[in-house]
Amino acid sequence: MTDLADVRRFYARLMAANAGSADPRLEAAFAAVSREAFLGPGPWTVVAGNGKVETPSADPVHVYQNVLVALDADKGINNGEPFLHAMWIGKVAPKPGETVTHVGAGTGYYTALLAQLVSPDGAVAAFELESSLADRARKNLEAYGNVTVIHGDAVIGSLPPSDIIYVNAGVAAPPAEWLKALKPGARMVFPWRPAERVGLAVMVTRTEQGFACDPFMRSWFIPCIGASAAIPAAKFNRDKAARSRSICLTADKAPDRTAIAVIGDVWFSSQDVGGRRSQ
Repeated sequence: MTDLADVRRFYARLMAANAGSADPRLEAAFAAVSREAFLGPGPWTVVAGNGKVETPSADPVHVYQNVLVALDADKGINNGEPFLHAMWIGKVAPKPGETVTHVGAGTGYYTALLAQLVSPDGAVAAFELESSLADRARKNLEAYGNVTVIHGDAVIGSLPPSDIIYVNAGVAAPPAEWLKALKPGARMVFPWRPAERVGLAVMVTRTEQGFACDPFMRSWFIPCIGASAAIPAAKFNRDKAARSRSICLTADKAPDRTAIAVIGDVWFSSQDVGGRRSQ
């Protein structure tokens, strides 16, 4: 018989190794949080490329792999790839006592991991637009006293002041209010979809000089409703997007010759916050 605890410990080691994080708490969090508790009853539908495969049984061992698991197949909403999230969480490096805003929480699995990492004194505000998923997340996260699940639109209005904003829906640009919600030294990671065929994960860090921007890997998420109107593909490509080094608010500074993309009230620059240009 397979020991589920052993499976979860091995899975957690894989996640930590893939993340390349020096924080041993990341592995401990992946080992502590039961993924199957956030997926609904099995068997589960696993998304593989353009196809779907049902697990052979409701044995949880099947979901402790780097697989997408469908949450709402009709809407294309999944519990995302653990390798990707391990890398993202490792990159934003949550610390005890920090405040996190999770945009697109789904049923709460990655919310729970973030909550573990900011415990004991930190807190997570989890936004989910789909009412059925928000209800499931609220039930799934009842044991986490430091999580508040909000059934609402994170694009409309302001977000709470945050040390980390963790976004799980593709945006053409982060709304200005998200950038304003970042505390000094805070980090935001989001899937950037400035054009139909361009998908990049971007890390933003608020510094004394402005918002530093690091497009660090390819990434594809479902669109974020209200913030996903893309630039025409003919005017933009991935190489151009990858040269972004900072994000500015148009209210603070008008776009200049370093502008790579101007989207709504924010713009992306090839110049870093220290004044150097990317090549």
